[in-house]
Amino acid sequence: MSSLGARCLGAAAGLLTDRLIGEPPSIVHPVAWFGKSMQHAEATLWADRRNHGIAYAANGVGLGAAAGRLGRSTAVVVALTVAGRELRSTAERISRATSSGDLNRARTELPALVGRDPSELDASGIAAAVIESVAENSVDAVIAPVFWAVVAGPPGAAAYRAINTMDAMVGHRNDRYRNFGWAAARIDDAANYLPARIFAVLVAAQTPSRATKTLATVRRDAPAHPSPNAGVAESAVAGALGRELGGPLRYGHRLEERPRLGTGPRPSPADIPRAIRIANRTELAAAGVLTLAWLIHTIRRST
Repeated sequence: MSSLGARCLGAAAGLLTDRLIGEPPSIVHPVAWFGKSMQHAEATLWADRRNHGIAYAANGVGLGAAAGRLGRSTAVVVALTVAGRELRSTAERISRATSSGDLNRARTELPALVGRDPSELDASGIAAAVIESVAENSVDAVIAPVFWAVVAGPPGAAAYRAINTMDAMVGHRNDRYRNFGWAAARIDDAANYLPARIFAVLVAAQTPSRATKTLATVRRDAPAHPSPNAGVAESAVAGALGRELGGPLRYGHRLEERPRLGTGPRPSPADIPRAIRIANRTELAAAGVLTLAWLIHTIRRST
């Protein structure tokens, strides 16, 4: 494995590459290939049992790590496993539609970010959905793959992306996946535990006027969220914005009660660009910290 300094520099370079170029087309994207492979694995392994889900998840993690090892370059693998540019671009499109009053177009775009039913959301509901997704996915699609690249190089970043992809595919609380998707969901929770808290600290650090409020909101509100990590990310952004997120969500015919996160008014369309700026600056802060870590490591090795 390469040195810690080299992994930090490679992760920073991968982040910047994604910012400049973005994701490749899905037809050639390794993550899309992985998703198709896991669809075949599910067709072969599915049964309403946890042990079958464990086998599925182990297969996916192994496949991801092997692909990362073949990729060799931390910078290349990180560039392929992060998706910050696409996340912000999608959020910006919905923001423009919502701000212009075209709520039908905003509702049409929204499923690219969230799984909830957008059909009855008003402008504030759309804004809340976008902000919550930007917060959660800034962990899943930016901080976490970078964190695991620093810990374990290209195999770490690729294995993390495999874990997160499997969670999106089978980590659902419904009749088909409650048992089969259990392992994928639990592994995803574990893999995101530290990255979510790193994200919250970075959010607080780059919004200094509300840093104390941001961290206090995370401590107070995040534990009530059903996800040990999404609640941290969403609470951090709620505290930084001074807005209230969370509350009841509708997934098709199922209504799910979620805790309220943060204090203040409900978000408006004008708050979406503010959340995007927070996510953007947080990513830049992460790249800066990684570059500084590489520089410190290099200086220490040369003395």
